[in-house]
Amino acid sequence: MKRKPLTSKGAEKLRLELRRLKSQERPRIIQAIAEARAHGDLSENAEYHAAREQQGFVEGRIKHIEHELSHCEIIDVGHLPASNRVVFGATVDLEDQDDGSEVVFQIVGEIEADVKLGLISITSPIARALVGKSEGDVVDVAVPGGTRAFEIVAVRYV
Repeated sequence: MKRKPLTSKGAEKLRLELRRLKSQERPRIIQAIAEARAHGDLSENAEYHAAREQQGFVEGRIKHIEHELSHCEIIDVGHLPASNRVVFGATVDLEDQDDGSEVVFQIVGEIEADVKLGLISITSPIARALVGKSEGDVVDVAVPGGTRAFEIVAVRYV
């Protein structure tokens, strides 16, 4: 099985979430279930059913995070050899050739991708178009509205 890439920052974020789920959420839900059980008849106890549903969600998330962490290759972006070439973990400053607007993306693993935060998956069309290119290159990217041209203004490894 091929290991999925994950930045060290993304791995730390997942470890923190896992720690919080195990040390705070799990005990809180167990306590809520115990309190709901103390109220008597479980068949009509909405608090009990809600707590059990929450428990299922938390346990599922714990298993998912543990699975992802055990099947990933953690890459420390700070230790990548600095170059002007776009690779996994690079932060890329782009300029839209149509309207001159600028956008900044970091290329990360699938599990840590969040476009709102400027983190795009290595498997996304934008990242696939950028990987291997260098500062000054103009890249055509297929987007929902058609094709857009972006110039790579800067490549950083933060």
